[in-house]
Amino acid sequence: MGSPARVKVGRQGRCLEARSLARSDGGALIAQVAPPLETQTATQRTISAVYRLEAPSLIAGRARIVRDVGLAEELAQDALVAALEQWPASGVPDKPGAWLMSVAKHRAINVFRRQKWLERKHEQLGHELDAVQQSGAHDLDEAIDDDVGDDLLRLVFTACHPVLSIEARVALTLRLLGGLTTDEIARAFLVSEPTIAQRIVRAKRTLAESRVPFEVPRAEERAERLSSVLGVIYLVFNEGYAATAGDDYTRPELCDDALRLGRTLAALAPDEPEAHGLVALMELTASRSAARTGPSGEPVLLGDQDRARWDRLLIARGLEGLRRAAAVRASGNAPRERGRYELQAAVGACHARAQSTGETDWQNIADLYAELGRIAPSPIVELNRAVAVAMASGPAAGLALVDALASEPSLQRYHLLPGARADLLEKLGRFDEARAEFERAASLTRNVRERELLAERANKCARAASSG
Repeated sequence: MGSPARVKVGRQGRCLEARSLARSDGGALIAQVAPPLETQTATQRTISAVYRLEAPSLIAGRARIVRDVGLAEELAQDALVAALEQWPASGVPDKPGAWLMSVAKHRAINVFRRQKWLERKHEQLGHELDAVQQSGAHDLDEAIDDDVGDDLLRLVFTACHPVLSIEARVALTLRLLGGLTTDEIARAFLVSEPTIAQRIVRAKRTLAESRVPFEVPRAEERAERLSSVLGVIYLVFNEGYAATAGDDYTRPELCDDALRLGRTLAALAPDEPEAHGLVALMELTASRSAARTGPSGEPVLLGDQDRARWDRLLIARGLEGLRRAAAVRASGNAPRERGRYELQAAVGACHARAQSTGETDWQNIADLYAELGRIAPSPIVELNRAVAVAMASGPAAGLALVDALASEPSLQRYHLLPGARADLLEKLGRFDEARAEFERAASLTRNVRERELLAERANKCARAASSG
């Protein structure tokens, strides 16, 4: 597919250099094997797009059988290597996803036959695979072709297993389910590519050494495990919506990845109201993305945003997600109390339904944060409630609540605490104090764009103080 110096296909049809690259990163493989002709470039783009779409299903289906996420990814990458070898000459198949699935499936069968996995893993895999062993390749084909949706759900819970650190869960989820390369993950989170690669390798090793079962958790632990999954997806979304560091205020591609993962999870677990709640929260929050930055990428505060630029389709989808969450709870198949993501989505709905900041139901938002604080106590929730109280009852009322959080240890380096306090002081006309708080907030944030905005607001307060 590439120049002879880069890709060497032997008699057995093996692209050895490509195989080596695939073992480290499927995306790197496509990126580094660059075809010289325009037709091949189009084929390369097709392979990249198809693999990114199909990789989660490929990996999930193989992981159920081999019970090893690392090996399952290798089998999926074997299919990618085969596509890189064959499609430039033979053309893209009519059903490229099915083609990749078939190749990966037969690679899995060959692994079983060559390594005698059926015999050695008999006790682990249980009666289902024992029956597969007795009935031959045809039944093995059927076993490997079982419902893909269940496999994806198993992969979600495995990648987000609590045995892994939160950083490892994020990296592994984006790699296996988001289809991102190690380089893409590294750039998104502003860390080195080797660091991300090590996290992924260690995560796979930890899952294998800990003998983490490739399954949907049982009822007694499902709620806790689901919380871990939702937390990983929301963390990815938040990093995209408001980047913690770097030159860019937002990273839309991470929001898109989180939304895709969240929608997939909600479809796979339709009886989980918090899955719908999280998707609703992300849809409603993402609806404001286009209005959050100005022409040069500078931040635009909520009160200054052009609401005509809010995405009405995402708002409609978010409101529908809230209705689905409520319907599941009303059915009696889930707790009747709203969860943390559903409550935050309800806050987003208050913003989405209002025509302006002044028309927003701030008292309802304050009440929603109070309810959230009861089920998931957090100083950040209290800070958000304080801001809502300020909008509903005046800046003095909000400032009293913000000041009560001043000694909270977890907020000592949190730039939004002095930022919120500065905003309220500015509204009260206490410009010197506001300037000092804006400057403190600017010194704490690691995001360049946000630092510039806070410094600009500090200067505005300084001018107001000197002129007053």
